[in-house]
Amino acid sequence: MSTPDPITTEIVFNALQSVADESFVALMKSAYSTNIKERHDHSTAIVDRDGRLVVQASGSIPIHLASMLGLMKKILEKYPVSEIHEGDVFCANDPHVGGGTHLPDVNLAMPVFSDGQLVGFVCNIAHHADVGGMSPGSMAGGMTSIYQEGLRIPVIKLFRRGELDRDLFDLILLNVRVVEERRGDYNAQFAALRLAHRRLLEIVQRHGRETVEAVFDGIISRTHARMKESIAAIPDGIYSFEDFMDNDGAGIDDVKIAVTITIKGDDAVFDFTGTDAQVPGNVNIPLNGTLAAVCYVLKAMLDPEIPNNHGVIDAVTVTAPSGTVVSCVEPASVASRAHTSQRIVDVVIGALADALPDKAVGAANGANSMAIFAGTDPRSGRPYVYLETLGGGFGGRNDRDGKDGVQVHITNTSNLPVEAIEMEYPLLVEAYGLIEDSGGAGTWRGGSGLRRVVTPVGHDCVFTGIGERFRHQPWGIFGGKPGKSGHFAVRTREGDLKDMPTKFGDAPLRQGDSAIVETPGSGGYGAPEKRPTETLAEDWESGKFSADFMREHYGWEAPPSD
Repeated sequence: MSTPDPITTEIVFNALQSVADESFVALMKSAYSTNIKERHDHSTAIVDRDGRLVVQASGSIPIHLASMLGLMKKILEKYPVSEIHEGDVFCANDPHVGGGTHLPDVNLAMPVFSDGQLVGFVCNIAHHADVGGMSPGSMAGGMTSIYQEGLRIPVIKLFRRGELDRDLFDLILLNVRVVEERRGDYNAQFAALRLAHRRLLEIVQRHGRETVEAVFDGIISRTHARMKESIAAIPDGIYSFEDFMDNDGAGIDDVKIAVTITIKGDDAVFDFTGTDAQVPGNVNIPLNGTLAAVCYVLKAMLDPEIPNNHGVIDAVTVTAPSGTVVSCVEPASVASRAHTSQRIVDVVIGALADALPDKAVGAANGANSMAIFAGTDPRSGRPYVYLETLGGGFGGRNDRDGKDGVQVHITNTSNLPVEAIEMEYPLLVEAYGLIEDSGGAGTWRGGSGLRRVVTPVGHDCVFTGIGERFRHQPWGIFGGKPGKSGHFAVRTREGDLKDMPTKFGDAPLRQGDSAIVETPGSGGYGAPEKRPTETLAEDWESGKFSADFMREHYGWEAPPSD
């Protein structure tokens, strides 16, 4: 197979990228749940016939890389090519036997054939707001086994030669809450697959199968070479760091994550030996999720413009003892694995900070601060599940302040607009804004956390909260100060304020009670005394910081009010 010229390679690469991006938008626009159509908690990709990721939609979520690769590995292990047919759709979500990272992320893959030959697969993942289990939303703290978290789907053929297996689909839908919403989200995934299949086949017909397959190889190999070159620019050495999860939600505090990174030339080995054993609570993560987090950090720190494909994955070695919190084994509970993934990111950044000081950042909010509300909508009499992860602070950088109230690192979903919440659900948002003094001081300050107050309207419901960086503050870097921790509380209709645990499930919320969600801020970068003087006045005028905070950290006195 001849190597296409660079111009052809670039034309085909951009066409492939457009397929992934278009199918991403199609899934978003046709989904039923706010978690997908508003928050964009989904991803799309193209994979070659060997299961290697070629392109991922630009809006995709980094941790979904792990699930896509895991699904493809399991498909190719279970089915020889002779048993893969035009019109098949493979489905899986299980982290232990299906290649996933947690059950709410349902993975689909559809083969693409040309002239009877398998070219590759189009894939998508959507985070379903509920997949059954012991608690609405399938994410509550206190789960201690994968069997409590929801319906486990191994690799199955949901479609066979273009025909939906209705018995299997009925079985899946029977095990979830809010069936029509789930059906709508699945149909959106099916439609996005068909669109991607049609578009990829058009590219193959236009350029020829051999050319497209050669471009697949070329995209991956040039990404691999580029990442290896970037790794070689890191000073040789051994770099270590450790940090702690707040708890596992089931009685174990201070869960340690440790990494030792060995850089030698263009080789990079990430060894997580020293990390705590897997825990009863649901903060465990499979090794493929740890790999995705490491690849994200390398891309972000070394070459942000590099394509996200198998070339990055093949450029590094990631190891962890089996049965640890970052390489868990069955029947480990994994629903809140995103929190652990965020901590892995912080640990890797912390380890590489001295080697790459201009690329490191203060610890971000380090969480996917999750709030779930479930009940029966009094307007329709139908059950609802509202799930959201709220953003927080992003750490200060070497040349600018951190961002306020954003999703960080391993997830790039959006915060759900107030209008969408109140239109879709029987809930009232009483307050929504940034938290004063939550961004860590520094030469460049950390970003601020968010505060949202929600009350049920016309009914009682249950409230679930899952947080991290609620006990351990997000640390600053190079003299920067830590950001403020997060906090859950319930304000009763009688006016009492009740603090809630870091991770809990199904707390009763009566009509007139209010759930208070406060997400963590983030750490600053550099010593506060070096902050530019002109920036201090802007800090004060922004309303994000109190006079006491400005005085304590910067020695700055607020001007007298008029």
